[in-house]
Amino acid sequence: MNKREINGRRFLAVTLLNATITVVEIIGGVVSGSLALLSDAFHNLGDSLSIVMGYVAQTISGRSENSRRTFGYRRAEILSAFLNALFLIVMSIFLIVEAIQRLEKPTHINGRVMLIVAVVGLIANLLSAVLLHEGSHDSLNIKATYLHVLSDSLSSVAVIIGAIILMYVNVPWLDPLLTIAVALYIAFEAWPIIKKTIEILMQSAPKLDYAAIEKDILAIDGVENIHHIHAWSMDEHRIIFSAHINCQDMKISECEQIYHQIEKLLTTKYNISHVTLQAECKRGQNEELFDTNDDEIHLCQ
Repeated sequence: MNKREINGRRFLAVTLLNATITVVEIIGGVVSGSLALLSDAFHNLGDSLSIVMGYVAQTISGRSENSRRTFGYRRAEILSAFLNALFLIVMSIFLIVEAIQRLEKPTHINGRVMLIVAVVGLIANLLSAVLLHEGSHDSLNIKATYLHVLSDSLSSVAVIIGAIILMYVNVPWLDPLLTIAVALYIAFEAWPIIKKTIEILMQSAPKLDYAAIEKDILAIDGVENIHHIHAWSMDEHRIIFSAHINCQDMKISECEQIYHQIEKLLTTKYNISHVTLQAECKRGQNEELFDTNDDEIHLCQ
């Protein structure tokens, strides 16, 4: 069984767990009167939807390149990760607003019911986190989903602590205060994913040592200049690189040897996945590494 199939089964298991938690917490939240529990229930409902979306995106991303998508479908996972993280931010804002309203009009909370339901939710969320933990290191999409269930686990812990306190002390502001704390944590964890996915979708340049790249390429025999560099990421793992190089006047077969050396260098030393090079003799030999001239950019594209 390959890694994609294993992740698919884990996505399914986590979806079923989250759906179960949602039903239990909605009932428990209504019975106990806990906003934190109801908030966690709706958060879990959103998680279930995001997990399904994450699995669909992962399946789509596995498709091969074709005439419509010459770079393949890997951006599907980046889009899914972005939407999942954005949903977390929106949900956090909603929870904070609801919690502030509850602070103004506190209600009685049944701590015992709240505790039982929160413990069930914690167990299910921890199981979900364990299932997704391994894949979260290799995929922003799975990481976004993993953060969903991890934040739910933290939320459940907060609800458990609050429930225990409310069983012995009448503190009406505690439940909404816990909700605000959890919402802020969720937003804090989601923001780096939003930032990273936007950088990829906007084709921002990956963090490469361009000065070192220029030095290494110019050290290759036959290369006189390098200019008009473009670098961007297809996903969190694949970097695409293109450049123009000035070479001595030579045969194409001789130039191919230089291509091979540059490609090997960029792949092994700088972890660049796809390299496109354009050899030139005199054209552009005095240009800088990065060309900001719009007309030249359009011409070369």
